[in-house]
Amino acid sequence: MITVTLYSRVDCHLCDEAHQALLALQAEIPHKLVVIDVDSHPDLQRAYGSEVPVVEVGPYKLHAPINPQELRITLMAAQDRKDQLESLGDPEYMRLVKQGQTWTKADGFAYWLSNHYLALFNIIVLVYFGLPFLAPVLMKARLETPAGLIYRVYGTMCHQWSFRSFFLFGEQVVYPRAAAGVKGLLTFSQATGLGEGSTANDLIAAREFVGNDTVGFKLALCERDISIWAGILLFGLVYALTGRRLPPLPWYLWIIIGMVPIGLDGFSQLLSQPPLSLYAFRESTPYLRVLTGALFGVTTAWFGYPMTEQAMADTRRIMASKLLRIKAGTPTQTPAPG
Repeated sequence: MITVTLYSRVDCHLCDEAHQALLALQAEIPHKLVVIDVDSHPDLQRAYGSEVPVVEVGPYKLHAPINPQELRITLMAAQDRKDQLESLGDPEYMRLVKQGQTWTKADGFAYWLSNHYLALFNIIVLVYFGLPFLAPVLMKARLETPAGLIYRVYGTMCHQWSFRSFFLFGEQVVYPRAAAGVKGLLTFSQATGLGEGSTANDLIAAREFVGNDTVGFKLALCERDISIWAGILLFGLVYALTGRRLPPLPWYLWIIIGMVPIGLDGFSQLLSQPPLSLYAFRESTPYLRVLTGALFGVTTAWFGYPMTEQAMADTRRIMASKLLRIKAGTPTQTPAPG
């Protein structure tokens, strides 16, 4: 016997008509009818709220207005398809049918993840963003071993050059190269006595320099990376506070606002310095690194998180429908593979 799901709501004239049409077909095409109120679940409401009634049977779906003759043809097609698949004895089909009749641990995890993925993402980003701040705190407390571990781990993902990093507990927050032309700040060389990074040895020294009690201790990620992750975290929190309702940022705005500025700032700097030195030496400023990094982080999250939400909303809808069918004591009709 096939299972027919009717997505409906209270005080819906078309829903009542579809319900009566299905009941009238029971004798001719026996089926188990499950009526789901779309207003009982927010994701079902978003998916079907403006379309009810919706009839779903196997892989077939009918939207309002539902014609009784079309409904009859659809049920007959679903019944014929089910009979043919069962006669073939396809083990994969039978496995999927059985799976559709029970709420598994995998279903529970998928449903939980689809509801809590944003909190999970925000926690992961917060930890990744927060540990670079912990490193200088540990250094200040003379806990050099755990601080060194953080620096080493993040050093696999960031250049950690001190003249492009933030510092805590020192005279300044940043110590840029003299070539950056930032007025009113001590340069990296003036503050530390180390080279400006014009040679390979200078770059190694700038990477290995963690700080001291005078200049402070550097974060474990550079200025641009910190700004990128700050932007991602900021948007993630805003997206959560707005109930995950913001639409995704158009791809062309992501490129124009997020990727072009950081690309121009980063590559124009890279191509001007050894070993390439294609034109006059250019060193970006901390302000530009923060701005371009933050723009990239916010727009990347704005582009990606709402798209992830669309996929997760589909998962929530499917899982909610399955759970309501199981609670109603009826099996879920699972389509055959392919």
